[in-house]
Amino acid sequence: MREQHGKISMINRMAIRFVLIVAIAIPNLAAEKPTRAQQSTIRPPDLGMPDATHGKVGITHKSLLKSDIPGTSGQEVIVWDTEYAPRGINPRHYHPAAITFHVISGTGVWQEDGKSPLTLKPGDSLFVPAGASHAHWNPSYTESLRFLEFIAGEKDKVRPEPGQQSN
Repeated sequence: MREQHGKISMINRMAIRFVLIVAIAIPNLAAEKPTRAQQSTIRPPDLGMPDATHGKVGITHKSLLKSDIPGTSGQEVIVWDTEYAPRGINPRHYHPAAITFHVISGTGVWQEDGKSPLTLKPGDSLFVPAGASHAHWNPSYTESLRFLEFIAGEKDKVRPEPGQQSN
C-alpha cells in the first residue's frame, strides 16, 4: 500500500512540474518578437489555392526536350522546366497523357479531384495518371516554385486541357 502511495505521489509531482514548465514557457514563447526579416514574410498558414478565376497566373515554361519515342508509332516525350511566381496557379485541368512532377526548388501544392492536397518540396515527385483532373499552385507569398514536368504520350496530344476529364 505504501509503495503504491509513493508511486502516485511521484506521478503527481512529475505532473505538477510539467504543468509549471509549460505555464512558464508558453508566455515566454508568445512574447518573443520576430526579427525584422521575419516580420516581412510572416503570413497565416495558408496553403489554400490562390484565386483561380483568372486562369493560369504567374507561370513560365521552358522546353528542355520534345522528342519522338524510338520504336513507337506516334508517341512522344516532353520535359518542361516550369516556374511559378509567388501565388502562381494552374487551375483545374487534365492531361491526356500521364505526367510526373519533380520539384527543384520552393514548395508547391498539388490536388487531384476528390483527394486531399499534397505539399511537395525540393526532391519530391508526384505521378498523375492520364485524364486525372488536378490543380497545382505556389502557396508562398515570397518564393518562386520550380519543378520539372515529364510527359509521355500520343504525339501532339500531351498538352493540358482545361476543366475535368470524364473517366
